[in-house]
Amino acid sequence: MDKIFLGLVVLGVPLSFIGSFLHWPSVAMFIIYCLTIIALAGFMGRATESLAIMMGPRIGGLLNATFGNAVELIISIFSIKAGLIGVVLASLTGSVIGNLLLVAGLSFFIGGTKYKRQKFNVYDARHNAGLLIFAIVVAFVIPEVFSQNMNETSTMSLSVGISVILILLYLAALFFKLVTHRGVYQPSEKGVGEEEQEEEIPEWSKRRSILVLALATLAVAFVSEKLVHTFSEVGETFGWSQLFIGVIIVAIVGNAAEHASAIMMAYKNKMDVAVEIAVGSTLQVAMFVAPVLVLVSLMFSTDMPLVFTLPELISMVTAVLLMIMISNDGETNWFEGLTLLAAYFIMGIGFYLL
Repeated sequence: MDKIFLGLVVLGVPLSFIGSFLHWPSVAMFIIYCLTIIALAGFMGRATESLAIMMGPRIGGLLNATFGNAVELIISIFSIKAGLIGVVLASLTGSVIGNLLLVAGLSFFIGGTKYKRQKFNVYDARHNAGLLIFAIVVAFVIPEVFSQNMNETSTMSLSVGISVILILLYLAALFFKLVTHRGVYQPSEKGVGEEEQEEEIPEWSKRRSILVLALATLAVAFVSEKLVHTFSEVGETFGWSQLFIGVIIVAIVGNAAEHASAIMMAYKNKMDVAVEIAVGSTLQVAMFVAPVLVLVSLMFSTDMPLVFTLPELISMVTAVLLMIMISNDGETNWFEGLTLLAAYFIMGIGFYLL
């Protein structure tokens, strides 16, 4: 797998440059760009896994989510610049339901096929549940409700105000978990099979990991800018709506690093890291990435209010409630993972047919 990823990067980055310069067909370039981003995300995942071993599950999961979301953030900024606001909002929706249903679902399912029961920190799960309710149900639904009786200027002002509050609360949440209450809430018992875990040695050093992350992020920025310009023609060719491209395609490509890392951690029974990647990434998207994109849009000709469509809102709220119900007891199994996956596929069919 490492050789495949390395080969895709070695071939993909030059082909991305050559193809864009020679104006190769958009569909072919779309495939090249997606495979290149996924391969780069694989290296980002390996680097963050090494950092996670050195720094612990919370910081490791946070780093994985941060650099994984950096890919999507870069794609989204270029999409806003191109005026594709619908794609950006849809990709944010796709990240939320993708992380909570697809990433967590695959992690629970794959890990559950090896271990009968897998435990993770129930206190973190309950803390994250409250933040999920706030970020998705409160902060995302309120703009939609109030925008019904507001003009565009007032709606954008409301979105900016909510964005600032979300960013401040997200920073406060990090300070709470990593500083003032670090180590306060610890699980009282080990998960089944946890005694089988072996002490791991990081694949890469801290310096090498950070260097790989930096170089991969720069390469992703270049490829992402080119990827955005293929959306319209690819959508017309395959009959995909902007909504479907954003919710499914961009979300999966943009979160490829998190998908791989979370599943790998679950298979190794490192559920604290796996859950932190899936849920922590969702919170970062809702409370940091989305608000930052709202503020960044003020620099371009097209503003992006924090107003989602009804199908997007209902899908995100449903994903949040289902995830909270399944994870609030601090343990999981393969059937719960399958339930999350089933919900994701139902939503995917719905977005495809819209």
